[in-house]
Amino acid sequence: MSSTTNGQWYPPEWPDLIRAFANGELTPAEPRRAATVLLLRDSGTGGPTVHMLRRRASMAFAGGAYAYPGGSVDPRDERPVSWAGPSRAEWAARMGVDPAAAQAIVCAAVRETFEEAGVLLAGPSAGTVVADTTGDDWEADRAALVAHELSFADFLERRGLVLRSDLLGAWARWVTPEFEPRRYDTWFFVAALPEGQRTRDVSTEADRTVWIRPAEAAAGYDRGDLLMMPPTISTLRSLEPYATAADALGAAGQRDLAPVLARARPVDGGIELSWPGHDEFTKHVPQTESGRAAGPRADGGTDGPEGPAGDRRPSGGTTA
Repeated sequence: MSSTTNGQWYPPEWPDLIRAFANGELTPAEPRRAATVLLLRDSGTGGPTVHMLRRRASMAFAGGAYAYPGGSVDPRDERPVSWAGPSRAEWAARMGVDPAAAQAIVCAAVRETFEEAGVLLAGPSAGTVVADTTGDDWEADRAALVAHELSFADFLERRGLVLRSDLLGAWARWVTPEFEPRRYDTWFFVAALPEGQRTRDVSTEADRTVWIRPAEAAAGYDRGDLLMMPPTISTLRSLEPYATAADALGAAGQRDLAPVLARARPVDGGIELSWPGHDEFTKHVPQTESGRAAGPRADGGTDGPEGPAGDRRPSGGTTA
């Protein structure tokens, strides 16, 4: 691919995969459901900041890219839990899935936020939120969840906690392209950092965490300083108009949740990769291109060779 001036990334194997898919040599894998959370914190003038992680360079996909806490839905996320906020049926109608799937996706969003950022959107009652999750006992439970030694339902029950689904707002939905072997159907949510809680740098998949204003992170991407994938930079840009975390949460109900799925087609000896409705990500990949250039994965997850973000910290960001 020709030189790029921004921080868009795509896996070096994608050109070959796209050609194989175009030739009918690949059968699309069924995408796994996943959830990721844009955790927001008000910080005075200039709008809220968002919590971001930088994936380790050793990860198998998009190492060095900035993303949000998130991950795959665990089948055990469908287990019954104490629930506050919109009902499972209401979430199902909003998301266009069945109630069991809606619960699993919402549970995954809350669980992954706790696992990767130490922030828990749950409380002893429907109107309360846990105030502090930094003790050794909380860390033991978090580690057990990460190791799949403890289900999220058992964790909540043991601690007498209610999942606060009303603290989340469904924001966007992106699906990994059909030619990628490891595919995800990822739901993006927004949430405000609960009062009294703080993020912790606990994810083993990340080597840096920051709080940064969406516009500042987007500017870093535009300069080529910060490596991101289309769903990340797209959701960052969509947050820029909101003055507070509450404003963003209030707008979530009007967000379009139609899934965004990349398209790829051969063009003039190369490949055109595009995300409908997101023209800024359209890229033309020459026949001989390999390695990092421009084009990403739409799953919210990251792993892979280090990109140009290197060890740079987002301008204006603060470590958690």
